[in-house]
Amino acid sequence: MRGPGRIVILGAGPAGLGAAYRLHELGHDDWLLCEAREGPGGLAASWVDPRGFTWDCGGHVQFSHYGYYDAVLDRALGDRWLHHRRRAGVWLDGELIPYPLQHNLHRLPPAARERALAGLEQAAHTSPRKVPADFHEWVLGTFGEGLAALFFEPYNEKVWGYPLRELGWSWIGERVALPDLARLRRQLAAGVDDADWGPNRTFRFPERGGTGAIWTAVAALLPAARLRYRAPAVRVQATERTLTLASGERIGWERLISTLPLDRLAAMTTGLPEATRELAGRLRHSSVHVVGVGLRGPRPAALAGVGWLYFPAATSPYYRVTVFSNYSPHHVPAGEGYWSLMAEVCESPHCPVAARELGGAVVAALRADGLLPDETEVVSLWQHREEHGYPTPFRGRDAVVEPLLGGFDRLGIHSRGRFGAWKYEVANQDHAFMQGVELVERLLGVGEEVTLRDPERVNAGAYLSDPVRLGSAGGETRAASEKP
Repeated sequence: MRGPGRIVILGAGPAGLGAAYRLHELGHDDWLLCEAREGPGGLAASWVDPRGFTWDCGGHVQFSHYGYYDAVLDRALGDRWLHHRRRAGVWLDGELIPYPLQHNLHRLPPAARERALAGLEQAAHTSPRKVPADFHEWVLGTFGEGLAALFFEPYNEKVWGYPLRELGWSWIGERVALPDLARLRRQLAAGVDDADWGPNRTFRFPERGGTGAIWTAVAALLPAARLRYRAPAVRVQATERTLTLASGERIGWERLISTLPLDRLAAMTTGLPEATRELAGRLRHSSVHVVGVGLRGPRPAALAGVGWLYFPAATSPYYRVTVFSNYSPHHVPAGEGYWSLMAEVCESPHCPVAARELGGAVVAALRADGLLPDETEVVSLWQHREEHGYPTPFRGRDAVVEPLLGGFDRLGIHSRGRFGAWKYEVANQDHAFMQGVELVERLLGVGEEVTLRDPERVNAGAYLSDPVRLGSAGGETRAASEKP
């Protein structure tokens, strides 16, 4: 069987590094990775602002569905981890309701609690249950009108930036805690919190450097000569199987692994069938603005030990706020009294954002929400925008994405990763890394692409024990001075 020949990878985010790591591990020497930015990480990169505060591009945490992924991260960072038990919540009328909200109805005011419970019971006993036409119908059919109005509809419209009737629901999987009425009734009677749900109920975080420290460390396990930074691609010539960089350099490839957003890849590719290009025009996404607020002074007692909070109220511009200093004490400058909050704001055609005024608006809202005491000083205000923040799971998404991916595959171009595959249900860092790993295994004839093709199987934890890969994940790499 003819091998894949030279493989060029676009993007040094988790998916691109996963592909590069597995190529190196399996001994395929003819590969090159090109990254537009000055370092690795992609959407999982981190920054240190001029005042010494560390920031991520959103509220990332490390939990995993794969033993192999965990082993690679262990190898990259060793014991330089901090371990946390999740404490997250929904901020409603100045009160923190433990996450998931639907498991902690006893914390709601009596009228809201009764309405939520009545809606849940009505949804559970509605028969027959039809297949939802959209995400709006799924929410109502699953949680009822009470919780839909209180949280699920306003929050999801904020985070996605699109009307819920325009979204599908097949992406849900493990990302939403489904109601269990018997459990709810027992919990209501006991009046105790029930927050121990979900795959991220415990997580780890790098001791220093933010999430980006992970990907810097993973990249350091690879031959430096095969990694090109500050090397943005501007054109992919599908027929000639060449790639043009912004510098004018042309690079030949037998297989191209792209982790760029699918719509960008289509726009820069020549020789693409018109039907494939037309499909790319149907993709939808939202952008994310991250506002880091570096602080000094008193902090609310309610934020002690809290990781992140969800905000459904329209009066708050952000959908989520992370107490980033609680993840690591090294996220703030040395000295007494420093702490930090990191807010995320959605931008879409339905949700425009005035970027120039956003920092001030976020600080004002944090004070109004009771998260930022008047006597606490704002010593740093950091802003970052990513055009591609969330791959929108729009209605009919799979009928667009599957033939789009297939059209590229037939040209020897394989698009994977958070925006490369456009599947939110497998868009976490571990999913993206393993999309790269599994693609390489398919190209080399030693495995299959389970993450992309069977998200439910992966998210059920089928690969936490992975003897096929685990034996090699901690092995020695060859010298980093190899030439491409």
